[in-house]
Parts: sequence; structure tokens; C-alpha cells
Amino acid sequence: MNRLANASSPYLRAHADNPVAWFPWGAEAFALAAERDVPVMVSIGYSTCHWCHVMARESFQDPETAAELNAGFVSIKVDREEHPDVDAAYLDAASAFTPHLGWPLTVFASPEGRVFYAGTYFPPAPRPPQPSFRQVLAAVREAWTERRSEVDATGSSLREALAAAATAAADVPPSLEQLAAAARTVAAREDREYSGFAAGPAFETPKFPNTPVLRFLQHPALTADAPDAAGVASRALSAMARSDLHDLVEGGFFRYATRRDWSVPHYERMLTDNAGLIEVALAASDDAVATDAARFLVDVLQLPSGGIAAAQDSESVIDGVRNEGGYYRAPDRSGLQSPALDAKVVTGWNGHAIAALAAAGTRTDPRFLEAARWAADAVLESNVADDGTLRRASLDEIRSAAPATLEDYGGLARGLLALARATGEVAYASRARALVDLCLGADGIYPPGGGDPVLVAQGMQSNAVPTDGASPSGPSVFAAAALDLWRLGAGERYRTAAETLVRAAADAALASPLAHGAILEVALGLASAPRQLVVVGETDAEIAEAARRIAADVVAVVSPAQALAFAEAGFALFEGKVALDGEATAYDCRAFTCALPTTDAGRLT
Repeated sequence: MNRLANASSPYLRAHADNPVAWFPWGAEAFALAAERDVPVMVSIGYSTCHWCHVMARESFQDPETAAELNAGFVSIKVDREEHPDVDAAYLDAASAFTPHLGWPLTVFASPEGRVFYAGTYFPPAPRPPQPSFRQVLAAVREAWTERRSEVDATGSSLREALAAAATAAADVPPSLEQLAAAARTVAAREDREYSGFAAGPAFETPKFPNTPVLRFLQHPALTADAPDAAGVASRALSAMARSDLHDLVEGGFFRYATRRDWSVPHYERMLTDNAGLIEVALAASDDAVATDAARFLVDVLQLPSGGIAAAQDSESVIDGVRNEGGYYRAPDRSGLQSPALDAKVVTGWNGHAIAALAAAGTRTDPRFLEAARWAADAVLESNVADDGTLRRASLDEIRSAAPATLEDYGGLARGLLALARATGEVAYASRARALVDLCLGADGIYPPGGGDPVLVAQGMQSNAVPTDGASPSGPSVFAAAALDLWRLGAGERYRTAAETLVRAAADAALASPLAHGAILEVALGLASAPRQLVVVGETDAEIAEAARRIAADVVAVVSPAQALAFAEAGFALFEGKVALDGEATAYDCRAFTCALPTTDAGRLT
């Protein structure tokens, strides 16, 4: 029985014809494992993961390996991008068995969901000290049948350790002084020769764009106490733009570089990286780089539906052979088949793209603003369930069964708020507020339904503070959306929500700021008075254009009718703001206290 052929994930569909009897993520697989009294193997990856492709070719397409899996296990295939909470839970568990986490992630668990062994990529033949995949299967099977008590003890101990890993929230959010110290800590990790950051002091590990921490360093509130912070971000952006990480032909940036000097890229191109780099470039006043990353999102990743695909693969077929990176290295690509897209439309990730494209559209090319509007409308059409809640993703406009996460509610809300500010259309802001409200429970902040039902039933939810890696974590982006609502005058409850999430992550973020850039950026927004700039009148007036170049927390250019609509919808920032004598008028506000309105563009600095 082929259970993956109609999956809403390209990654799962790619495994549909494997001889392995795959199940998609869900309770059915665990129930069957209990009935058969066999362990579960959970294999987690994603569509543009190179080593996932390699392990699929070497092991999952091999009939003998598949026969061993089918005889002794129930096998589950998971797209980590479709089920990020599942991925996070199993990464936490896998950290007990290997320090080298990544994908493909291979996890073995009991039918009750207790993890007792895990690893990443396993080769088809032994490569000492690494065993072959079939050796691992044999060892796991032997432990399950001959030493069950040890297996059960390992799984129970691990579950107890994970449950105890939750940290208490800080009493108050970090102060501006603490955040400036964190920024100085990050700045001290800069690679002074090639810019950017690396994980170790020897700078030998791969380099990632790490856009959340770059945005943190660019925050204007750091200017006085961490004056070098913004320069670190600008140098990193410039270095990436000059390097092989930057695709000068089709625009955009690759996933990461395997060398310290940003050379030898891993060639997949991700929505999340490029959306983040658009915002980094705009903050650095580098409109050329912002435009280049934006045209990749629009010209390559945007689908006929309007939704934006998750990524483009690193591999393509050249002369009948799969080739990693060959398409991108070719001086003339016109005769080559382009790498496949992961056409999954992820709700939260599209929110990141909508926010970035809306901002780019007001500063560079108006077509990016229209692309943002198109993407927003597509997501609201395809990724919303009949009951008004979100789904994590869709494929070919068919909704995934995977529930949306806090990242999806926060990411889409933040994108819609950016679109509302850019277009002046209050309907987008009202929809964003409704999405945030769905997650504000009486006893906490969580998506409708409370998370993945299988993980909840098994007690396997991750309790660790999530990091901000390639993109903001769910709590971080939700906190950012809530803070945006507060800045628009939607009410104090939204600032309280942002503060709650910041306090929960504060200790971990201050201890490891390089891994928590997005939540630290929100913390800066709480620790400093917001600057809100509203222009009412002709949207193409000189003062409107001047406002769009200001690095304020809120920049909104609206017509008089739109200002009134915002005010009537409950966004108090717009109350009483009119065009004086029919001229475009700017209101420059600090912490909701506005200077005298002006029609003189020269007074905006």
C-alpha cells in the first residue's frame, strides 16, 4: 500500500515508490507498531536536503534494506518543514545519542513514542567508526528482542530528562544594558578577516547567513551602548554579497558556505534565508542586494497560485546524472534543466516573505509589493481550514493535515501587518490581529489545539527554549507580531504577550545570544521606546517617500480615509491623524507621543 503518493509534501512524495512500507506521521503507525510489538523508525528530512537524497538512494531504495525495515520495524517518513514540532522533539531526544545533529535524522522509538536510539545519516557500508545502516538496524532489533528492559529504561529515562529540561521564565525582560552586552558578545565573535560568524574559535565550520542575529545587531537601540554592532551586520552582508554564496545570475543566496571565506556553497536556496536577507539589506540601506534577493523570491520561488515555494534544490539532472550544484556553477544555464522547487507553501515562511517583499516594494520596485499581496491572498485562500484556523502548509493548493504552529500564526500575522502598513489596507491588519488572538489562551500562548496531537499524547513535546537559526523560532516571530500590534495601538495585551515570550527565553538568549537573535530583537523593542511614523495624504508625496527611508519601528503611509479606517478598527496610533490643509502630513511619534505634525519632508530625520 502506497501511503505517501498523495502526501502534501514533495519530500514524502519523493519516497512514495520506495520498497520501504512508509507511513506518514500520525497515530496509525504507532498503533500498528504496538500491535506487531516492533519498534518504530522515524526518518526526518526535507525536500532539498542533499544527504537525505543520498541516504534514500543508498538505503531506502535498496530492496534488501527495505525488507529488513518492513520485517522488523514500522517506518515513518517526516518532512521536518511540514512538522517542525515533531522535528524539534526528536532533535532534543537525539542529542542524548549524538552531538552531530542534522538531517536526515534517524530515530528509533517504542510504540509508546519513547526514543531509545538516534543518529543522522548512516552509510550503506561501514565507515569506521560509523556503522552501516543495516548494522544499526540489526543492533536495534537485537536490543528490542533480547534486552527489552534496557531499551525501556533508556526510553523512560530520556523522556523524564526531556520533561525536566524546561526552564523557568525570568521575572522581567532583559534590560537595554543586558541586551547591549549581548550584542557586544556577538560582535566579538566576528570573523575579522572574512566577516560573519562561525561556530568555533578556529572558524573551521560552515558559515550560515544567520539573519536573525544580523537583524538584532542592526537595531537602532544599540547605537549608543554597542556602536560596532550594526557595522558587524553590514560587513557580513557585504561579504556574502561579494562571495560565491550569492547567485548573481538568478538572484538570491545559497544555504551556507562550507569554507570560512564564504566559498564552496551548499547550493540549495531557501525562502527563509532570502526573506531574512532582504530585511537585513534594507536596514543596511543596500537596496541593490535587497532587490536581488527579492527577485529570486518572485521570479524563481513564487508559484502560479501566488504562494511562495519553500526552497529550490541543490541537485539537478545534467547529462542524465544527478549533479549537486552543477546548474549553479554553469556559466550559461539556458540549456540546463533548473533544479526542482519544493513547492510546499509553508504558512509562516510565506509570512516572512510577505513582510520582506512588502518592505522592499515600498523602497525599491513596486512589483515586489504586488507579489507580497498576491502571496498573502494565496495563503489565506489555501492554508486556512474551514474552522478559520491555519494549516502548516499546502501543496498544489491542497491543505496539509499538519496543524499550524506558533511560527505560522506569528509569521503570517507579521507579514500581514507589514502589508497593511505598506498598502494602507486595514483588512490585513485586522486579519493579523485575529490570528494572534487565536493563540492567546487564558493559561498561556499556544496555537489552537495545543500542538501536534501525537506528541501531546506521548508526552514528547520539546520543552527546550527554541533557537533562532535560519529564521526566527515560533515564539520569537509570534512575539514580534504581538509587539507590532502594540505599536499600532491595538492594546496593551499584545505587549504583555510579547513580554511573556521574551521572559521565557531570556536566560537562554542572554547566555547564547548568537543562537537567539530574533527574540533578542523583540526584547530590544520592549526595552526601548518605539518610534512610530505615520504619513496621511498622497502616498507618492515627497514627505511620504522621505518617511519610507526612516528606520522607525512603524512606518505607515495612508490616505485620510485609510487613517480613519485604521482608527475605527481599533488601531489607536491612527486616531486624530489627518492631512492638514489637504497636504500630506507626517506624524513622528515616540512611545505614542507625537511631535507637531509637519508637511515639510526636510524635518524627517
